[in-house]
Amino acid sequence: MLGAFAVVVFLVTIFILTAVNRIADHTNNLDEQRSRATTSGAVHTFQDQLHATLNDYAAWDDAANFVYAPDGQDWIVSNFGDMTVNSDLFDVAILLDADRNVLMAYQDGHPVMWSPGEYFDASLWTLFDKAKSAGPESVPEATGFTATNKGISVTGVALVREKSGAIDLPAEKRRYLVFARHLDDDKVAALAETYVIGGLHFVGANEELPNAVEIRNVHGRLLAKLGWTPRKPGDVSYLQVRPLVYSAVAMVGLFFMLLLVAGTNTLNRLKADEAAARRLSMTDRLSGLMNRTGFFVALDEMVEEAARGEQSVTLLYLDLDGFKEVNDAYGHGTGDTLIRSVAAGLRMLVSEDVVLARVGGDEFAIAVLSVEPGGQATILCERILGFFEEPFVIGERVAVIGTSIGIAISPRGVVSGGELVRRADMAMYRAKDGGRSRSEYYKPEMDAEREERLHLEIDLRIAIERRELMVVYQPVVSAADGRIVGVEALARWNRKGHGPVSPDVFIPIAETSGLIDQLGLFVLHRACETLKRWPSLKLSVNVSPGQFRDPAFPQNVASVLRKTEARSADITLEMTEGYFIQNADRAKTSMAELRRLGVHIALDDFGAGFSSVGYLRQFGFDRMKIDKSLIHALDHERSAVDMLHATVALARSLDIPVTAEGVETDAQALQLRLTGCDQLQGYLFGQPMTADDIDGLFQRDERRAIFSLA
Repeated sequence: MLGAFAVVVFLVTIFILTAVNRIADHTNNLDEQRSRATTSGAVHTFQDQLHATLNDYAAWDDAANFVYAPDGQDWIVSNFGDMTVNSDLFDVAILLDADRNVLMAYQDGHPVMWSPGEYFDASLWTLFDKAKSAGPESVPEATGFTATNKGISVTGVALVREKSGAIDLPAEKRRYLVFARHLDDDKVAALAETYVIGGLHFVGANEELPNAVEIRNVHGRLLAKLGWTPRKPGDVSYLQVRPLVYSAVAMVGLFFMLLLVAGTNTLNRLKADEAAARRLSMTDRLSGLMNRTGFFVALDEMVEEAARGEQSVTLLYLDLDGFKEVNDAYGHGTGDTLIRSVAAGLRMLVSEDVVLARVGGDEFAIAVLSVEPGGQATILCERILGFFEEPFVIGERVAVIGTSIGIAISPRGVVSGGELVRRADMAMYRAKDGGRSRSEYYKPEMDAEREERLHLEIDLRIAIERRELMVVYQPVVSAADGRIVGVEALARWNRKGHGPVSPDVFIPIAETSGLIDQLGLFVLHRACETLKRWPSLKLSVNVSPGQFRDPAFPQNVASVLRKTEARSADITLEMTEGYFIQNADRAKTSMAELRRLGVHIALDDFGAGFSSVGYLRQFGFDRMKIDKSLIHALDHERSAVDMLHATVALARSLDIPVTAEGVETDAQALQLRLTGCDQLQGYLFGQPMTADDIDGLFQRDERRAIFSLA
């Protein structure tokens, strides 16, 4: 019996030890698989981060303007080359033309002497060709690992284009941005710390490891291997429990229980690590919110849940109003802090079960699952808009921004996540067009309107390129004797196949599509050429905020004056007051550069907006134009005369001459003359007319008064 029992105990011990050994090996294998998967994910995330950074810099409206501008080299170096110094995002920035010629090349903040073909392996040109040959339905970008003279790097090539993806240049004139981010020992150590991979390192030529992750270029060439130190949790557990087995076979049952607990804890830890890595890949690094990838996954899951539970998904799509101005004025650092502040505020406004994400540079999305979506969405929008009414304090700076919100609903989950985003995005743009800092629900007719707006934008772009727009001129007369003293140049568009398009329609489209720079310079150039026909007349040209925000605007004006040989003293640029109040420092700089050219600056539409006395004194305008709303009020409001007197008296006290626009009756003209306005403009003296019609007025008798004031 004892012998039999001993044999049984011996066999049981052997079986137990064998089982424990197999469990230890299996646990080790699971840990190795986890390490391999995590390391592969870390390498892909490293590549994806460069891809996202490249997309932000290449698909950028400012980049699309300056990269193709003849005088944009300083901007290119400042925004691409200088950004390579001590940057964790990229350390090499190269700008190439379509023939692979280097237009700029920087590494670690300094210009480089090497050529891309010498520094990178041949896979660089494969990435370049892939980005260059991308079709209209594909994103013109490509990334991959390459070998360099410094080691290995993840390298990306992207076509420089507008944020919308639009580019109107032929293929041979396009330019491509190349970013490289080297993967060195320090970055590998950082990946090891972030993804909890012990001893992650480059595998040496003579080092033999059973497991390693290979890094290859797009041609399949092996560039490097990443290995790690196995933790072998199974061996650790086995060494802990083995003495118990040898000391007491009677505790075999307890021994198995301990193994089961240890194995379960290990598996749970592996699952937790994998879940953490997945969450990290779906988190926006700047704001801490869910990123675009994570948002679409969560939104699709929410739509599926709504379809199962007879609920609805409401999507709020937010775009910050004025963020670009803050970012341009104070720099990307302040802009990043502002994004984090907005994210923190939104997180406080929504509940835990709401999906909140940053889906773009200054775009956020909020998805809510509910039974009654309409009322809840309205309340949430009101809270969000109220939050943006308060200024953001960033260090010593105060930033005032707003947000435009588009709302779309998927009742019972019948609308897919992608379509829901498209609808909310469309509603958001409608809210922006309607005045900003407001919300708008999606309506089916928006699709047709957007299609028509797109066709209008395309036709307008073609019309500007082909110089098919017309410039008309409205007379400006002396209030003293009615003599024509100047003209205001205005753009008019007769759309082919459709007829005239109101400036109130095509000017906003030019503003939002980025065409306003081309349109404004076209009007200025044509008007300056025409002004030679009227030697004694002055010319006024409207300048939009979009033009004035362009740092190259003064240089563009100088170029027009040089090409047309127009006298700068005869030119007055008219600007509205809103931009000066929002961007005082940049406005002063631009005005100083324009005044050095000799042109005059007029404050347009005074009385229709902020009408700040402080800003009148601060900027020292050369002329004030009273808005037509004050003129028309003379016929209906008793207080309008007093208001007009006060306005003109204010201008006179600051030694600013005054032009009244929108004059339509003799009574208005008389009142304005008595008030002290020195120039008048309006339908009473002539509607906008062609240059030939102005010739008729001017040549008939330059000194003859157009009208006679009693």
